[in-house]
Amino acid sequence: MNEMLKHKGITGDLFNKSQYILLCDDANNALKNIEDEKFDLIITSPPYNVGKEYEVKQSIENYLKTQEEIIKQLVRVLSPRGSICWEVGNYVDAGEVFPLDIFYYNIFKKFNLKLRNRIIWHFGHGLHASKRFSGRYETILWFTKKNEYIFNLDEVRIPSKYPGKRHFKGPNKGKLSGNPKGKNPSDVWEIVIKDWKQEIWDIPNVKANHPEKTEHPCQYPIELVERCILALTEKNSWVLDPFCGVGSTVIAALKNNRNVIGIDKEKKYIDIALERIKKYEEGSLKIRPITKPIYSPPQNSKLATYPQEWLKQMNKV
Repeated sequence: MNEMLKHKGITGDLFNKSQYILLCDDANNALKNIEDEKFDLIITSPPYNVGKEYEVKQSIENYLKTQEEIIKQLVRVLSPRGSICWEVGNYVDAGEVFPLDIFYYNIFKKFNLKLRNRIIWHFGHGLHASKRFSGRYETILWFTKKNEYIFNLDEVRIPSKYPGKRHFKGPNKGKLSGNPKGKNPSDVWEIVIKDWKQEIWDIPNVKANHPEKTEHPCQYPIELVERCILALTEKNSWVLDPFCGVGSTVIAALKNNRNVIGIDKEKKYIDIALERIKKYEEGSLKIRPITKPIYSPPQNSKLATYPQEWLKQMNKV
């Protein structure tokens, strides 16, 4: 690895130091220099083959073949108790939708990985379609390498709905049936300040006035990564993002005392990631709080009130 393209650092307080490494390189090339079984979590959102500035649009077959080569490397560097979280949307060609998670599932199964959850990430804003319904979700495929894997349930428990509930029969009759630390949110999550009730992670995407917005066109929120890091790694675990963009995974890992490597071939995104790390260390980086509810305008506000022009048109129909 050319040292001019490699950035290393240590951040954190006196008692909780975490390492980070940023590599400006093609993921497939950079991974060749990383030792086997290093990472407890690999989490990323790969290029979708939609012609963004950092990718060359190609046939879906060639795109998936290239990704399979990288995934083979990722499986090699994943620890035996590790997880891969693969966040993808859809590839659209001539108006036809190709759901990437379905294609990727077959690739991961080639390497004997085991799917633990298929999570829906819902967001309220995006491009508006005119010949089909507007897309408002992406999926996260959570795979593990083995049947024994890191899963810290206590880190993601939620308050019990019925904390006073007791067993009504059997040997534990009369005893409390729940856990004082809270209940398992199951695989049905609605991740806002409310209970996680659906297999829908309702987290706003990084658009417009989102406090984390940079110039990256497909930036995902730190909050999305944090939930996976808390549940699927331990303190001082190593985390990898092979398509790290402007460093959301890097920030989420450092924020939770994990070590992390981020790889991206675009130098301008690596530079932004480094600047964000610097701001994080200084305490000036804007991060959306993990429990902040999604903004909803008051019902009597102008934004939430039908304009008179529309009401007149509706009355004419």
